[in-house]
Amino acid sequence: MNPSPVLLRNYIAGEFVTTKTTFANISPVDGTLIGHVCEADADLVDRAVRAGKAAQQGPWGQYSAAQRAQLLHKIADGIERRFDEFVAAEVADTGRPVHQARTLDIARGVANFRTFAELINQAGNECFEMRAADGSDVFSFSVRKPHGVVAIISPWNLPMLLLTWKVAPAMACGNSVVIKPSEDTPSTATLLAEVMHEAGVPEGAFNLVHGFGPNSAGEYLTKHPDIDAITFTGESRTGATIMKVAAEGVRDVSFELGGKNAAVVFADCDFDAAVAGVIRSSFTNSGQVCLCSERVYVERPIFDRFVAALKQAAENLKIGYPDEDGVNMGSLISHKHRDKVMAYFDLARDEGAEVVTGGGIPNFGDERDRGAYVQPTIWTGLPDDARCVREEIFGPVCHIAPFDTEEEVIRRVNDSAYGLATAVWTRDLRRAHSITRKFHVGMVWVNTWFLRDLRTPFGGVRLSGIGREGGRHSLDFYSEITTICMHP
Repeated sequence: MNPSPVLLRNYIAGEFVTTKTTFANISPVDGTLIGHVCEADADLVDRAVRAGKAAQQGPWGQYSAAQRAQLLHKIADGIERRFDEFVAAEVADTGRPVHQARTLDIARGVANFRTFAELINQAGNECFEMRAADGSDVFSFSVRKPHGVVAIISPWNLPMLLLTWKVAPAMACGNSVVIKPSEDTPSTATLLAEVMHEAGVPEGAFNLVHGFGPNSAGEYLTKHPDIDAITFTGESRTGATIMKVAAEGVRDVSFELGGKNAAVVFADCDFDAAVAGVIRSSFTNSGQVCLCSERVYVERPIFDRFVAALKQAAENLKIGYPDEDGVNMGSLISHKHRDKVMAYFDLARDEGAEVVTGGGIPNFGDERDRGAYVQPTIWTGLPDDARCVREEIFGPVCHIAPFDTEEEVIRRVNDSAYGLATAVWTRDLRRAHSITRKFHVGMVWVNTWFLRDLRTPFGGVRLSGIGREGGRHSLDFYSEITTICMHP
């Protein structure tokens, strides 16, 4: 029996706020109602921004870096105490397997707060000494200050992971934040607001508004004149719209946008590891990760063998309930998104694709048939200029094509409007060192995928985004850096 629907509220200036206008939160697993979400109007968003601005003049603005770090650890403790609640909320919203939510999504949420707590404690500033013309010693040094109020707009595909990836460094640097999670995944953001409240976060330092994009909370937030910086993860088209708005106030922006990522498999690879790696990079979270490999290039001597092995591995993936033993794939995020993915499946056939496996909707014979499931799908035979090879699909699908030379595969990988990530599978480290520098992307993996040291920079080029976050790069984005030149 499904639990009673819950009401998810906004959180502003230390208080949970109910609104008359609500929208439904629907389970992608079986189409049932999870709860109702209070939608923030323009006045409520304005109240949230003003609360963030006031917090900069209040107790939150007086916190030292050490005090902020201590608070971030306390927030991480709060998430850990309610770990199972966060897992249940993430699974209910997304339909992803429970084991993924436990080991990746919520675990990374905790790690994000702890990592940036440590980083802000250890962050140093530059100091230079020079001799002036009059013979006196002059000292120039830099200091970090918060921007003020940061708007954080997070996506539905990895809700807790990507939200905390931005909230943690923004607050570590002393900013107030106003967050707007995706309307499809409001639950863990609301739980995080509860943890913030329990941890004693000063009023206005953390604010949550629920809603949609255009003519709703997202637009009201990004257009607000008192927002000092905007960070967004989501579709490239939405990012371009936000950038135009941000340009009016010349506000700092950091965007992690879409991708049409490639995996490159050389004949000298560890074959079994490469097959397992490409299965993971193509079908994790039902392909709904901006870093997933939708284009796979395999060196011709092993192409047929690799296609056959990948087909077998894809057909062995278990699709089912999130809490089912051994389940590998859950549902897509919504029926609307499934319709988009299925439209690409139809387009691929029209463009001449050979469907190696999948290409349809699974039939369960139970309530899951009301969910948003799609079969893991593999194509071959499309030309490089096919729309299904060039456009981001964001579903459990990849297209496999053969290649003959390094120069050829480099050209084909780079022939994209996107530039987020590439994965390379080879035993030749000399080749790996050479080829990885030639891809026009923000990140390259060699013989692995989705492995991240949170201290390293992350981001994309071209339609995949602007800016870098991670480690000191996050501290730089979420800080205003002032140089002070001191003459005796």
